[in-house]
Amino acid sequence: MKEKPFSSLPVFLVDDEESVLHASAAVLRSAGVARLELLSDSRELLPALERQSASAVLLDLSMPHLPGNKLLPDIVHLYPEVPVIVMTAAQDVETAVRSMKEGAFDYLVKPVEESRLVASVRHALEVHSLRRQMGVLKRYLLSDCLQNNEAFAGIVTNSRKMRALFQYLEAVAVTAEPVLISGETGAGKEMFAHALHKLSGLSGQFVQVNVAGLDDTLFSDTLFGHKKGAFTGADQSRAGLIAQAAGGTLFLDEIGDLSMASQVKLLRLLQEHMYFPLGSDVARPSDARVVCATNCNLAQMMRQNQFRSDLFFRLSVHQIEVPPLRQRKEDIPLLLQHFLDEAAALINKPAPEPSNELITLLSNHHFPGNVRELRAMVFNAMALHRGGSVLAMDSFRQAMQKQQKASADNLPSEPPDGLPILIPGRFPTLDEVEEALVNEALKRAKGNQGVAATLLGLSRPALNRRLARRAMQAES
Repeated sequence: MKEKPFSSLPVFLVDDEESVLHASAAVLRSAGVARLELLSDSRELLPALERQSASAVLLDLSMPHLPGNKLLPDIVHLYPEVPVIVMTAAQDVETAVRSMKEGAFDYLVKPVEESRLVASVRHALEVHSLRRQMGVLKRYLLSDCLQNNEAFAGIVTNSRKMRALFQYLEAVAVTAEPVLISGETGAGKEMFAHALHKLSGLSGQFVQVNVAGLDDTLFSDTLFGHKKGAFTGADQSRAGLIAQAAGGTLFLDEIGDLSMASQVKLLRLLQEHMYFPLGSDVARPSDARVVCATNCNLAQMMRQNQFRSDLFFRLSVHQIEVPPLRQRKEDIPLLLQHFLDEAAALINKPAPEPSNELITLLSNHHFPGNVRELRAMVFNAMALHRGGSVLAMDSFRQAMQKQQKASADNLPSEPPDGLPILIPGRFPTLDEVEEALVNEALKRAKGNQGVAATLLGLSRPALNRRLARRAMQAES
């Protein structure tokens, strides 16, 4: 059975006093709890729960026909994953305590303080989402299956590491908690964010913003919007991206570049689900799910006081680290063919076949730019392709040699701290070092001399000359 997204599960409010019922609903809606089901007759609750799953139940204990204390054991027995918050009059606290022993999640004393009501319901929703998440993870551990393969259709992979991430993503999609996606540039973080949005079943939009380079004022205006006259040039009010992402997903890319002042505002949004447009003193609720991505090491930044620890722990409730391409080399042939087909379709050419030598060459490349780098290589090769059934390798070799040269140019000219490079034992000769490097390159290239030459940064004739010289020396 497919899990319903967290946004589709309402909170049931059950109270025979209409005024209390509607007042509680107004408080919760203003705090961002949008899905509510109101029942003034307690006898309607169990049939309603059969038709519609709930994320929590707010239950008055003193009601005619079927009192809450009689109804509670049935709810706990039939729907153990649904937290039940009971409400009672001040003189009946003992009954509430007894209800807690019978399985109630929390109790509230009438008249209920608004902050206490909101805090209790939010806590119940968090617990319910964790219970559902654990249930989904348990099923995946037992069955090793995916329920929503179509959500990952855009991610080309045959990697077990990636499949494990897909399963985890399906499990956390049913919660409302933030998700932090980390990984190197070009590894596919944005695609994971899109997949999460599809899995969550949210009715709202997927709204993306790159926060790198945004100062605090621009960050606030971009996310929260502003009122007319909030600052010079604000000729009319404008809704921010949070409003655009209502009922959907707000994806904040490059979160590691966020200023400290903006980090405070983001933390407040995550904790309170409320925000203030610039120039306004009226708080507005937010029900957008926040997903963040970064290629920075936030834990290290936190230790260096460059990233707030409270924001880090708030964001990292659910954390996904996308592995770099060099750690899932089994995906290279699949991605190569995928990009070949994509590039061929764009330029209206038949897609040539990649050679085994090309696949070996790519499998030995470090790919600092990950999947994005491979895509650029393939599209460049297709643009230069002049016909023939096999894809030429020259452009790939040239791209790798340029990348190797750039990496070498970025290395320090001297060892760090001026320390000499220490080689234990007898110092090897240049011929011995060259022989070791050539042997290692040939080993990695599986004996293919063209691939080995590329790994060494040499032309094929230059490698052949070295091999011939070694053969002559061995004979003499």
